[in-house]
Amino acid sequence: MLKGSIVAIVTPMFEDGRVDYDGLDKLVSFHVDNKTDGIVSVGTSGESATMDIDEQIEVIAKTVEMANGRIPIIAGTGANSTMEALELTSRAAPLGVEACLLVVPYYNKPTQRGLYEHFKLLAEKVDIPQILYNVPGRTSLDMENDTVVELSKIANITGIKDASADISRVADFADRCAPGFMLYSGDDATTLDFIKAGGHGCISVTANVAPAKMHEMCQAALSGDMDKAETLNAQLDGLHTSLFIESNPIPAKWAVSELGFMSKGIRLPLTEFSSEYHQAVRDAMVAAQVS
Repeated sequence: MLKGSIVAIVTPMFEDGRVDYDGLDKLVSFHVDNKTDGIVSVGTSGESATMDIDEQIEVIAKTVEMANGRIPIIAGTGANSTMEALELTSRAAPLGVEACLLVVPYYNKPTQRGLYEHFKLLAEKVDIPQILYNVPGRTSLDMENDTVVELSKIANITGIKDASADISRVADFADRCAPGFMLYSGDDATTLDFIKAGGHGCISVTANVAPAKMHEMCQAALSGDMDKAETLNAQLDGLHTSLFIESNPIPAKWAVSELGFMSKGIRLPLTEFSSEYHQAVRDAMVAAQVS
């Protein structure tokens, strides 16, 4: 499985909300050129919540086509309906993706047993590597360590993106999960500490804006060059913070548009990035040497 900096790529859109596939093509090449280690297509940052099933599958398929084997693609196929997640995962699996990323069901607030049964069913029904995605800040539900450990014993559940920012979980996962289970940070600000604790990389928002530096920082940390990793992470710290001044992906899409890859289109209920925060992101981009 992948290690390093995996970008949770934004989905370029025109002002009327249509997907800008030319912009997406440019972004895919941008990440290839900057050595991003993988792309998550149609995750949270890709505005999956505002796409219907057919559109999500189309964006994933186009991303795989544009990548053309140059970079691994992971498909975001989670949903709060088990049957919808099953349809998305079943349809994405044959497209040439490396794996599928499946978020903890949001809004429903299932029990831990419900989470186990949800992910177990998806793994049994679709023969593709599947990565769990725990993001309690968005789902209002935390997948407990014991649940993750049990799910890791299912052969094709191969890793977790954990966005809880609780670094103490990493050592527990590394100690108790099945051998080879991959651990990805879902919180840019704590990614370096996550890797120090035994993680294998991140699924990153910051990488949308500073892909080369995120790749370099993760690789330095993974190779044990912590002085270099700390120096690079200090340069990225402003982006880790400012890209979350408003709800992701609002600031990230604005920043990518500032780099010239796409327009500022975003879908309601998300709105265009508030002008009062523009300078903070610009300053962070300068500090990261990407403006």
